[in-house]
Amino acid sequence: MGKESKGMLLVVAAGVVVGFPLLSAWAGFLYLSLVSQLFGFFLWNTGLAIGGIARVSQTQLCQPFVTIAASALLLGEAIEPGTLFFAFLVISLVAVGRGMPIVEAAKLKARSYA
Repeated sequence: MGKESKGMLLVVAAGVVVGFPLLSAWAGFLYLSLVSQLFGFFLWNTGLAIGGIARVSQTQLCQPFVTIAASALLLGEAIEPGTLFFAFLVISLVAVGRGMPIVEAAKLKARSYA
């Protein structure tokens, strides 16, 4: 019996014991697979191409703090002072990094030979 057969047997056995996923679970899985992963990456890579990788990729560092704010607003979760402190620390470092000059690799090579 091959590895694939053993894997399928395990999946079927788990489905019998636990219960097979509902159609809504598969719909959620399909949505996350296509919208979040596939289409989201196309939009993200387009944004990187337009704005430059070095600058745009730093905005992704702010994503956890947007999530923290959304959890407080939408779910009513409490935000502790330490969380706010580190959120502002990371956001300020991102702001400093965005203000730094970006030097292309070709220019760095030309400077090193001069």
